[in-house]
Amino acid sequence: MTELRRKLRFVRRATPVIPEHRPLYKIAQLLLILELASRGGKSSLPRLQLFNWAMKKTERQERLLRAKAEQRLNVAAWGFDPTVVLALRFAIGQSLIQPISTSYQITDLGSEFIKAACKDPDNLVRERGFLKAVGKSITEAMVSDIAQTWVDA
Repeated sequence: MTELRRKLRFVRRATPVIPEHRPLYKIAQLLLILELASRGGKSSLPRLQLFNWAMKKTERQERLLRAKAEQRLNVAAWGFDPTVVLALRFAIGQSLIQPISTSYQITDLGSEFIKAACKDPDNLVRERGFLKAVGKSITEAMVSDIAQTWVDA
């Protein structure tokens, strides 16, 4: 019996990465959240994750807009995306965001960066529209109240 030897050859090919997982896109989203929808340019990680979760679907955005009108967040839970943490680390490394106690704050450099990116009216149109509509109405207290129900459950 003759054993055939075959060589396996692997060819590295470029793989597309969806925009949602591209670090620069996620950094820009985080900077927008801090710039347009956060008091003092500060936000906790759960609040950043809430906005990230909401920006993925129109229905979720509508929930936050209702929360603004009702001044009460009515979301039982939301997803925590590991790409947000990765983007935060990159943004901190580039001095666009700085960690402060239990939150994150946009730096002057981060503010300049996102303002320059928004000079092009085609950049982040959907995100900007949503975040401007919500404004700074989703507070840390609202997010903390929901998170507390997770602890109590």
